[in-house]
Amino acid sequence: MSLLQNIFALFYPKLCLTCETHLLQNEQVLCVSCRNQLPETDFINAPNNLIERSLKGRVPFVAATSLLFYRKKGIVQSLIHSLKYKNKQEVGVFFGKWMGEQLKKSKRFEGVDVIIIVPLHPSRYKQRGYNQLSVFANVLSDYLKIPVRDNVLVKVNLSNSQTKKDRLSRFEKMNERFKIANTTILKGKHVLLVDDVFTTGATIEACANEILKTPDIKISIATMVVSDKY
Repeated sequence: MSLLQNIFALFYPKLCLTCETHLLQNEQVLCVSCRNQLPETDFINAPNNLIERSLKGRVPFVAATSLLFYRKKGIVQSLIHSLKYKNKQEVGVFFGKWMGEQLKKSKRFEGVDVIIIVPLHPSRYKQRGYNQLSVFANVLSDYLKIPVRDNVLVKVNLSNSQTKKDRLSRFEKMNERFKIANTTILKGKHVLLVDDVFTTGATIEACANEILKTPDIKISIATMVVSDKY
């Protein structure tokens, strides 16, 4: 580390996003202690995992995976909150590198051609100023050497928070929420649909069913985290 870097680190130290201890030179986003507490799913090479069982019979897909289990008041919740509401894009990079390495090595996700992110409604994007999935998807793009296609899938209505809605009410509005803007560009492709949090699968199902209006298309799914309590 150069003298200038040492001085910068002295006055502006990198801190762990969860416990706020100083990060060492080889640590990114989380310290080793917090990183070791992350509840990994090991879904990448596990057919019939929790996500795949949830989506079975609801939407046709090739494979689905997620990095971590999401649990309230835990490290994972803190990371997602920092990315989604505090614009901590380094979390997206962190998850993107991790997921990218897994996808590159997995035979279950071979042949993916293009990445599509779950879109925000334009008014929500204007309010927040960014889509928390953009950096994550761009890092995956670098690892997999495939493009991210923005503006192919759009959100057409602004939904209220899903937190207090029961599962049935979430499904009732699925078909209203997303619209495929361009089917030609996806024809014959294997799409990797990415999102941050998988809970009931209602959002993924709504997006996938809209994308499936494209002829000769396949869909796989990758999310940062998945809830194991719903």
